[in-house]
Formats: sequence, structure tokens, C-alpha cells
Amino acid sequence: MIARAAALAALAAAGVLLATGAAAADAPATPVANDPLPEATPCPADLPARTRCWAGRDALGAWIRIAMPDNWNGVAVIHAHGGPELGAPRDARVLEDLERWKVMLKAGYLWAGTSYHQGGVAVLSAADDLDRLRRIVERIAGKPRRVIAHGQSWGASVAARAAEQPGRWDGVLLTSGVLGGGTQSYDFRLDLRVVYQALCRNHPAPDEAAYPLWQGLPPRATLTRTELARRVDACTGIHHRVAERTPEQQRRLDSILRVIRIREPSLEGHLSWATFEFRDIASRLGGGNAFGNEGVRYTGSDDDEALNRTVARYRRDPAAAAAFAADTDPTGRIDAPVLTLHAIDDPTAFVELESTFRDTMAAAGRADRLVQTYTDEHAHSYLADPEYVAAMGALLDWIDHGDKPTPASVAARCRAAEPAFGGGCALRPDYVPAPLASRVPPR
Repeated sequence: MIARAAALAALAAAGVLLATGAAAADAPATPVANDPLPEATPCPADLPARTRCWAGRDALGAWIRIAMPDNWNGVAVIHAHGGPELGAPRDARVLEDLERWKVMLKAGYLWAGTSYHQGGVAVLSAADDLDRLRRIVERIAGKPRRVIAHGQSWGASVAARAAEQPGRWDGVLLTSGVLGGGTQSYDFRLDLRVVYQALCRNHPAPDEAAYPLWQGLPPRATLTRTELARRVDACTGIHHRVAERTPEQQRRLDSILRVIRIREPSLEGHLSWATFEFRDIASRLGGGNAFGNEGVRYTGSDDDEALNRTVARYRRDPAAAAAFAADTDPTGRIDAPVLTLHAIDDPTAFVELESTFRDTMAAAGRADRLVQTYTDEHAHSYLADPEYVAAMGALLDWIDHGDKPTPASVAARCRAAEPAFGGGCALRPDYVPAPLASRVPPR
């Protein structure tokens, strides 16, 4: 709380306002009695037979879905989805998550998800929405035997921040997590913007007004994702077969991918994030800049000297960075057991972010509350069903019996789960991620 207060004081001194997040963290949550209860609704057809479902909106307008299997074991999984999405909350997003995570129902767990009551990069606000959903579940189903916060992708940071509130969660499962906090997880996307612009010079285009690239877009810019995709293709030929690209397009594409260390299918997604979500971040920071690249040397292009002379350089504003950290950076002060699951070749959330989170937990004196597991997969949004079943089972045995898992014991559980939940176990008990600085230049 001292660090957060200092960050907010810095904001006040600089005249910077974070619209949600840090300021919302210490405000009392909306009383759960004010939340309307969701109503019984038909379940999606592909959920386990005799599952009961509820749908509705909470007092702040977040869409919520709750599903209870016929064989409920008393454990509630409260799901924090990734993204984040921009714009108004959507019920369709929560329904999509329910169908994606139906393995939790098959394994006997109650599942509940929220759209969050607002879009955009507001971690503590979303964490409050997650806790509100936990309390609504208790009104629908009664007090669960155990309550697990499950965060996926960006939602892992939401669940990690929610779990810093003591006594509310029995355990935490973080999968494919963006766990370096906003101040470290997104630096490579600023790098992508400046490297892309140095090589492509079309975002912004020469006939458009210049703006600092950390801003994502100017507040009233009308650029669409479709137009951004067209510009990326014009520069790199990414929407065409290799044989149809010009040598210059292939040269630029190869340089971008090598410098930023991402794969070709991920380029547009990361550039879109560094455009539209960066605009959201700058807006929430009152126009302040939370990102910088002073002193970074970019390597891997076909002409590193020319690239480093050309790229735009930015200095992060300390007050804006402090505000962003207060909202998005996990503190590691989690007393409940935490288990993470991450693909080694995750194309969206680099596995090296787990190294940062491990250091965060250790610095908070909670290293003994963390077990990290890794799979030899090339995916982000969803891994193999038996891996999630094994992770949940191991986490619950840790909570219930003090049987702290190891990566090897989780791998053994996964193999044992394959007959009932399908194949796909690819856990690598021996894997330890390198520091984030080995992949993203420090600054």
C-alpha cells in the first residue's frame, strides 16, 4: 500500500489521472447485495449433460456466466479472461470462454466467468470484477468448498492482483500468463512499433500527422484494424505467399521478426496491440508515457547500424510509469498456493515472463507459494485438456493436504488423466525459462 500511495502521489503532482486501476484498487467494492442475481438459462449444447447454467449482468454492467456440472465437487473456478478487449463488455465473450473451458465442468468444477464491466487495460478494476463474481457465485451455489482464481493470458495478471487480497481465494491457477506487469510485459511492443516504422514508414503514413509511437494512435484517429492489416501487407507481403513477395518486402519482414524475436503469424496481433491497446493505455494515463527505449540497441536486421540510427527514441515519464505499475504490476504478495502452466513456445506471452513472475514472488517472500510448469507446445490461447486437469488436481491437493506438487508430479498426473480427458500431455519437468532480458532488451 505504501508503494501504491507513493505512485498516486506522483500522479497528483504531475497532474496525471489513471481513469481506473490504481485509483480503484483502494475504493470499496460495490456491495454484493446490490448485484442482481443471474437467471437460469439453457447451457451451450456441447457442455456436459445435465449442467446447469446462469447468465446475467452484475451491478456495474459486466456480463457473467455460471455453469455447475451435475457432478459438482464443491470447487468453484472463477475465470479471468485474457485480452483485454476494448469497447463495451460483451456477453458473447463470456460464452466463448465457457465453451472453451468446458473441461473444467467435465472434471467436476463449477465454472464462472465475467466480461469485466469495462474494456481496456485496467487490471485492478478487472480484479474487482472477478471478486464480485466470486461473491455472486456464493449466492447462487452456496459457499464452495474451495474457490480458485484462474487467470488466462492477460487475465493471469488480473487473477494475480485479485489474489493479493488475503482470505478470499484458496488457490490460484495462472495459464499462459502475461505476468511481467505492464511495465515489463509490453516493452517489446514499443520496440515493434519503432522498428516497424523505421523499416516500413507507413504507420503513420507519410501524409499523416506524426505522433509519438508510444501513444499507439492519436485519440481521435480513425485507423481500423483492416487498414492496419493492409499497411502491414504492403510493407511485408505477409498476406501473400513467399514467392509472391518482393525481395524488399521479404527483407523487411525478416528483419522485423528477427529483431523483435516473434514468429510471422504473430506480427499483426502484436502490432495491433501496440496500436489500439497502447492508445487505451495513454488515454488512461492522461496522455502520459509509460514506455521508453532510450539506450536500447536493436540487433538482427540486415543493417543494425542504420536501424539504430533511424528508430525513434522515447523516455518514459516517471509519474505515468508509476501509475501504470500501480495498476498492472503484480506485487507477488499472494498467500494462497499458486500454480502456473505455460507453453515454452508461446507466441503471444513469452515464456520468459514466468522468470519475472518467479522473481516477483521471491522478492515478496512467497517463493514457497509458487510452482511453475511448462509444456512443449506452440500455443497460447489453449493447451491440452489433461494438462489443465492435472494442474487443477495438483493445486487442490496442495491446498487440501499440504502436498506441494513438483513439475514432475504434475506431468505424472497429466499422463494419468489422458484416458479420461484425451491425449496431449507435453509437460517438460526439466525446463527453466531464461530471464526476460535474454529476449527483450532491458531499459
